[in-house]
Amino acid sequence: MGETADERRRNDVRELVRTYARERRVRSIAVLGNKPLAPSAERADAVDSCDLVIRVNSFRLDEPGEPPTYGRRVDTVFFHRGLVATRWFFEDYQDRLYLLVEPGRLHWEREALPDWWPTDLGQVHLSNQDLTLRLSAELGLDSRRDGVWSTTGTMAAWWARDAFPDARLELAGYSFVDDPAQTSWSHAAGSTTTITAEHRLSEEATLLRRWLDEGRARVWA
Repeated sequence: MGETADERRRNDVRELVRTYARERRVRSIAVLGNKPLAPSAERADAVDSCDLVIRVNSFRLDEPGEPPTYGRRVDTVFFHRGLVATRWFFEDYQDRLYLLVEPGRLHWEREALPDWWPTDLGQVHLSNQDLTLRLSAELGLDSRRDGVWSTTGTMAAWWARDAFPDARLELAGYSFVDDPAQTSWSHAAGSTTTITAEHRLSEEATLLRRWLDEGRARVWA
């Protein structure tokens, strides 16, 4: 039997992402959430040495002269319309792939794009069928009925695990792994955001801890 339409669509996105990776054979992937991190040259090197580096929403990068902390590479960005854009977000945007997640389109979110984004950003809109709903099913959530879904950070990590199941997964900046009861979080770039009602951090934390227990990922402190 040939590929289904859903499989072809997912494979097309995976192959597009592969073209932005340092190596076409993707054997290691770093996915960075937005939690503030203490300096660590070991962590920054582990991130920047991966074949593919994915960052999320309000990310920051190390600057010259700063202690190595977050790393410098960005290959692919997972983001949504409501992000708090940092000064690093659109830096060198023509050399990165931007993947737009749209879970709110299942309910209330309009299709219109903010007028302050670069007109030639060229973002790829990810299918809720391929990402949001499949991940929600694994988390035990019903996104269509209850209006709940994963954070963008978990979407990025889950997509990486699903698209490249044999790759080593390096995760950093995920505060809910140790604190799933939090009601707000700070971003590495300095802002603070209230956790919105559609997220269920305890289910996301359970998923990532399972990956750790199975040896399928490493989470850096």
